[in-house]
Amino acid sequence: MEAFRIQGGDRLKGTVSVPGAKNSVLKLMAAALLAEGTTVLRNVPEILDVRIMCELLRRLGCGIDYDPAAGRVAIDVPAEIGHRADYELVRAMRASICVLGPLTTRLGAAHVALPGGDAIGSRGLDMHQAGLEALGATVRLDHGYFIAEAPEGLRGTEVRLEFPSVGATENLLMAATLARGTTVIDNVAREPEIVDLCTMLARMGARIEGIGSSTLSVTGVERLSAVEHRVVGDRIVAGTWAFAAAVTGGDVTVEGVDPAIMTTVLEKLELAGCRISTGEGETFRVEGPERPHAIRVATLPYPGFPTDLQPFVVTLNAVSDGLGMLTENLFEARWRFVRELARLGAQVSIDGRHAVITGVGELSGAPVEASDIRAGAALVIAGIVASGITEVTGVDHIDRGYERFAERLRALGARIERVAYEQRSLEELADLADGGGREGTSS
Repeated sequence: MEAFRIQGGDRLKGTVSVPGAKNSVLKLMAAALLAEGTTVLRNVPEILDVRIMCELLRRLGCGIDYDPAAGRVAIDVPAEIGHRADYELVRAMRASICVLGPLTTRLGAAHVALPGGDAIGSRGLDMHQAGLEALGATVRLDHGYFIAEAPEGLRGTEVRLEFPSVGATENLLMAATLARGTTVIDNVAREPEIVDLCTMLARMGARIEGIGSSTLSVTGVERLSAVEHRVVGDRIVAGTWAFAAAVTGGDVTVEGVDPAIMTTVLEKLELAGCRISTGEGETFRVEGPERPHAIRVATLPYPGFPTDLQPFVVTLNAVSDGLGMLTENLFEARWRFVRELARLGAQVSIDGRHAVITGVGELSGAPVEASDIRAGAALVIAGIVASGITEVTGVDHIDRGYERFAERLRALGARIERVAYEQRSLEELADLADGGGREGTSS
C-alpha cells in the first residue's frame, strides 16, 4: 500500500490551477459513444477514473489516445461497438453506469454490471430503470448486470424524476438524443456538469431545450456527429482548495473555475471568516482567518451546497471557534470518515443525518484511512493543520479525483510525501499518534 505522510503545522499559500471536472469528463467520454467518428476532449484531468473509463471504452471497441500531460483524450468510435460493460471495470467506478443510456439508444441493447465506486451510501438505479422503461426499453437485473433492451429503438415520452438525480438525468438525457419524437424530463439535476454535457450534446447535433433549468425537452435526431469540446473546470476540486485555505489560515488563489458556479460555497466560507475576492474570468482568492468561525451547512442538489464538499465542512468546523452543524441530505454513509477525523482529535456527534461539531484548539497527527475520494482529501487537509505527523492510507481513492494531489499541496507549502506503507507494530503506531517521534517503517 501507499500513504500520504504529512508533517502538520503549515499554512497553505500560493496559486493552484484546477483541471476539468471529474464529474463531467467521464460523462462526456460516455457521450462520445453516441456518434461514429473521433471525439476530442480537452482540459481532461489526470486522474485514475479517466484511465478506467478509457479502458472501458477500449473494451467496447473504441480507439483511445489519452495524453495526460496535455490534458487531452481522443475517442475514436467505430460504426460497430460492443454493448457489454464488464464488472471488473464498472465495480471500480460508479460513473461507468453512464454508458447505459448511450448504448441503449444507439445499439438497442446495453449490458452494464452493477456499479461500485465510493462507499458513501445507497445510490439505487430505480430512476434509471423507470426512465428507460418509459422510453420503451425492457429492463431487468440478471446475474449482477443491468440489462436494457430496445430492439425497435427508444421513443419520446414524458418522464418526471422523483429526485433530481445527476446520474439518472445524464443517462436519460443521452438516451433521448436518438429516440424517436420528443422526450420531456422534469425535475432534472441542474449541476454545471449537466450543463456541460448538454452543451457538448448540442454541438454534436442534439436538439435540447431548457438547458440549466429543471425541465429538459429533447427532440430525437437520426444521428449525432463527433466534436471537440473543452471540459468545464472542477468546482469540487476548486472547493477543496478553498476549504484548504480556510482550514489552515492560508491564502490561496484558485484558477480554472468560474466563481459564479460556486456562490453557495464561497458564501459559507465568508461566514467562516474568510475573505473572498474574485478576479477576471475563472479566478478567485480565499484568505483564511487566524481561526475560522463555526458554520451550519445542509447539503442539497445544485445550486445548494454540494455533498462532495461535506467532509471539508466537518474538517473546518473541527478546528473552528464555536459549535458547527452539518446536515447530510443525500448520502447516509458519508459519516464514515468522521471516525477517522475523531482519531485526530475532532469532537463530532452524529445523530441521523446531522453532525454536531465542537471546535477544538488543535488537532493531533495520527494514522487514518480514506474511505472515499473527498473524505481522503479532507483527512489530508486535517493532517496539514494538525500537530505532528499524520499518515493517510487509502490514497487510491484520492487518486480517483485529484491529479498530483501531493505535488500541488507541496507547491502551496505543505510538507507531504507519498510513501510506501507497511504494517506497523503497536508501539510504532502509538509513537506516530503521539507526534511522529520516529520514522517507523515508511520509506
